[in-house]
Amino acid sequence: MSAGPDVRPVVCVSTSLATRGGISSYVRMLRGTELWDRWHVEHVATHRDGTKKDKVVQFGRGLVRLAGLLRGRPRLVHVHMSARGSFVRKALVVRLARARRVPVVVHVHGSEFDTFAAGLPRPLRAVLRRTLEQAAVVVALGRTWADRLSAIAPGARVVVVPNAVRVPDAPADPGDGPLRVVFLGEIGDRKGAFTLLEAWAKLAAEPEVLAGAQLVLAGDRGVDRAEKAIAVHGIGGSAAVRSWLGPDEVAELLAGSGIFVLPSRSEGQPMALLEAMAHGLCPVAGAVGGIPEMVEDGRSGLLVPPDDVDALAAALRRVLTDPALRAGLGAAARERVRAEFDLDVVWRRIDELYREVAR
Repeated sequence: MSAGPDVRPVVCVSTSLATRGGISSYVRMLRGTELWDRWHVEHVATHRDGTKKDKVVQFGRGLVRLAGLLRGRPRLVHVHMSARGSFVRKALVVRLARARRVPVVVHVHGSEFDTFAAGLPRPLRAVLRRTLEQAAVVVALGRTWADRLSAIAPGARVVVVPNAVRVPDAPADPGDGPLRVVFLGEIGDRKGAFTLLEAWAKLAAEPEVLAGAQLVLAGDRGVDRAEKAIAVHGIGGSAAVRSWLGPDEVAELLAGSGIFVLPSRSEGQPMALLEAMAHGLCPVAGAVGGIPEMVEDGRSGLLVPPDDVDALAAALRRVLTDPALRAGLGAAARERVRAEFDLDVVWRRIDELYREVAR
């Protein structure tokens, strides 16, 4: 008589799904797929937004829940990890799972993970290396990051599974009014927000280029600083800042926009860029991290060097003044997401990975 199906769960460990940022967006999307039900996924949050006390309490609660689930010997533990505090928390999770002989999938999201690793003292760098090498598999967001992670932990088995988004049924429709240019994410230097405002100030001196176009920055942490920069540059008539937007608000903003700009200094595979490409916006982005694997320069968007105000202004000038180029790049970006980053494609790759690890 054969045994029944294995209904033990997969344990997914990440930040709270209410937390701002790419990891929570990614896990929320996976939760909406067949993968979640097929593997009876139990989510454990070891982090949340809030005060230091809030974060400590959440970590403690997460460990207690994880310990209870590990006693039931789940099929595997899928850990979503970034740098700094996230690594410290998840390294303990990996150790707990290994102590119960439960296989671990480590999913590395951090845009500065290699810099973080290089800055650690040698003993802690060894801990990081062992943490990655003890995983059954380490998931990288692209070939660039796979190479970097392999250099950090030569004994780790690293595979590539990209970030993913759902592709809307219809592309964005900017309408006949002034063109809207959008920036989404943390409003800070790493994302290039203030380089963008400098570049926009240059374009604002060319009314024939802007032709009434409006720049909208939406995000967190640097809202007040951005508002002051807009005032200093004198571009309040064509640039505005909004605080962090929820998923529905983001979708609404993108659906009526024409260009997405993210001139970052460092990145993994930014979810906001993928969402904008899925809507068919024309991307202008920093040629850093995993972005060149997402955007083919000149074919599905324009790439610029980080911190280069003149290059960013020139790229924006091209797509602002050439509607055919803008539309063609946006359409190609949407098709690239459909082929490589569509959620229905990616969750099946994770399903195959689970099957292999669980065996």
